[in-house]
Amino acid sequence: AYKGEPTKVTIGHDNILREYVTINRGTVQGGGVTSLGSKGILMAYVHVAHDCRLGNHIIMANAASLAGHITIGDHSVIGGLTGVLQFVRIGDYVMVGGCCAIGQDIPPFTFAAGGYRAHLYGLNTVGLQRHGFSTDRIASLRKAFDLLFRTGHRTAEAIKLAKKEFKGQEDVAKILTFMEGTKRGISRAVSSDLEREFDQPV
Repeated sequence: AYKGEPTKVTIGHDNILREYVTINRGTVQGGGVTSLGSKGILMAYVHVAHDCRLGNHIIMANAASLAGHITIGDHSVIGGLTGVLQFVRIGDYVMVGGCCAIGQDIPPFTFAAGGYRAHLYGLNTVGLQRHGFSTDRIASLRKAFDLLFRTGHRTAEAIKLAKKEFKGQEDVAKILTFMEGTKRGISRAVSSDLEREFDQPV
């Protein structure tokens, strides 16, 4: 419980916080700061718990809720009614669907969805296109995603192979560094068949 310690919330510029958004101040044990970057949108009833670190250009839809000590990278979107477990990290340019339960880290550039336990459904292709990623850049990320999550290799071995195959590619390096820093574990990916099925129009 808060006992009057010198902790705080920091909020950048040009953010939109809608009705009944709550943001808890940091704790002494967690570094003392809960932070929100700039140019984000937190829709109605969003909750951001203590010691969370949110980047720039983040969108959180209605009633999305973050437990303590969560990190979210720049240009990421969290769907409505989604809950995220404490200490989880969500990378840059991630899209998380609505009504999801996130219990493990979500790597940069990916799309996650699912109710009881969210899984990776490939790249956040639409989001990357909207942010100006070229076709070649997205193709390289997709190839790296398949190597990391769909070849059957153990995580450490897949990372080792990706470092060799994608040497010098900054986007892939960002994913690999993120994965190597995990403490919660990395969310698993569905099969490519399920990804294609998910992409079909209803």
